Amino acid sequence: MSFSDLGLLPELLRAVQEKGYSAPTPIQAGTIPAILAGRDVLAGAQTGTGKTAAFVLPILQRLTQDAAHGTHPAPRALVLTPTRELAAQIADNATGYGHYLKVRSAVVFGGVGINPQIDQLRRGCDLLIATPGRLLDLSEQGALNLSRISCFVLDEADRMLDMGFIPAIRRVLKLLPAQRQNLMFSATYSEDIRSLAQRFLHNPVNVEVTSRNSTAERVTQSLYRVPKESKRHLLAHLINEGNWQQVLVFTRTKHGANRLAKQLESAGINSAAIHGNKSQAARVRALADFKGLRVTALVATEVAARGLDIKELPHVVNYELPNVPEDYVHRIGRTARAGASGAAVSLVSPDEEPLLRDIERLLKSPIQATALPQFPILNMPAEPDRGPPREMHRDRAAGNGGNGNRGGRSGPRRPQQGQRPQQGQGRAPSGAVRTGAAQDGQRHSAHRHGESQGSRPAGAPRGDGGRGFGGERRGPRTQGAGGGRADSGWRRA
Repeated sequence: MSFSDLGLLPELLRAVQEKGYSAPTPIQAGTIPAILAGRDVLAGAQTGTGKTAAFVLPILQRLTQDAAHGTHPAPRALVLTPTRELAAQIADNATGYGHYLKVRSAVVFGGVGINPQIDQLRRGCDLLIATPGRLLDLSEQGALNLSRISCFVLDEADRMLDMGFIPAIRRVLKLLPAQRQNLMFSATYSEDIRSLAQRFLHNPVNVEVTSRNSTAERVTQSLYRVPKESKRHLLAHLINEGNWQQVLVFTRTKHGANRLAKQLESAGINSAAIHGNKSQAARVRALADFKGLRVTALVATEVAARGLDIKELPHVVNYELPNVPEDYVHRIGRTARAGASGAAVSLVSPDEEPLLRDIERLLKSPIQATALPQFPILNMPAEPDRGPPREMHRDRAAGNGGNGNRGGRSGPRRPQQGQRPQQGQGRAPSGAVRTGAAQDGQRHSAHRHGESQGSRPAGAPRGDGGRGFGGERRGPRTQGAGGGRADSGWRRA
């Protein structure tokens, strides 16, 4: 099958050809004809399979063919998406696909000045891509008219649920005309998603091209069982010994992302952090440096699990397992995109075993464990003892917690005491240089509508908590020669 078999306009066929698309993916072949026919659609496919083109291409065509096109400033199609990065990515794709059409597109999200976005909306657009918080802000200020929306897209719907956006989605729906086309796209396809779909989809076409919560076929998954205090040393070893040029590393918290980026910097690995507390300029700069191979390790929270489209990303590391099993699918889906291959590595400490079991239960298969290699103990600041991960229950449909957090399924488990790392011999590389790529000290409050997920844990230090960076450190060592406990004499970061 070719794109011409889907009934697309010649201008769109020319654009996709210039982008190097040879044939539609299954999700595109299944949804584009239905959208062109005006049907509501509920679509699920694993990440990296072309969901964005599956709805942007037919929407651009319908906007072009709409007799009421004219020059009215109000948008006629709305795409709602959970994160800034994903909104920017969709907007870029819409611009590329619509290069030969006279369709005006705009994107609005938080973290940047609102006045330029107001000016852009006053000039008019046909397709609007937005995050919920900024969209509602603009509406409350009278800068946005949604009365002409004929097509509404809820993208990454499962992530919307995870981040607590249900109240915001309900408010947005009240601003839209009752008669409209509705499309819901998601990488996972759970019962919660079906429940949400029943609220605003009308007799939808269901398109599910892969089994639920499946991972990309070309992703090689593996894990290392390693004590928590040794994770940073193992990660540095894997990057150095494997000569990794580009690796996306996931942590659970913003402070953890900042801390790990600085720890890797102290080991001579160019690193940067990206999360909800970073300014938009800092996030854009970090991502650009990562794509340009000026940064080897990009340390991210879940905010980066959706919307980061990095061509041929070879490695993804779960430095900490996610609290939500479905997020594992999205994390490792950043690699092996568009038919490429990639590797996903998870570092699992003893207190994370329950999270690992949840993930394997979701995948319906175990993740291959790899023997722990010998690796040196480097001069990196020690991990603060913040306790084990807090497991969280799934109340997505209820939409509780506008900051994106779910309620606790149970209290935090106590970590197993006395765990000793299994390091081998060798010396740390000398001459480590800290470039400061990850040292953006600017703090931004989370958006009141919840666009920045998570919050500072009670009692946690502000910033990276890095008292140990400026202090004196001991030289590199490995377990064996001295027989001492790992990290016992270091300051806590």
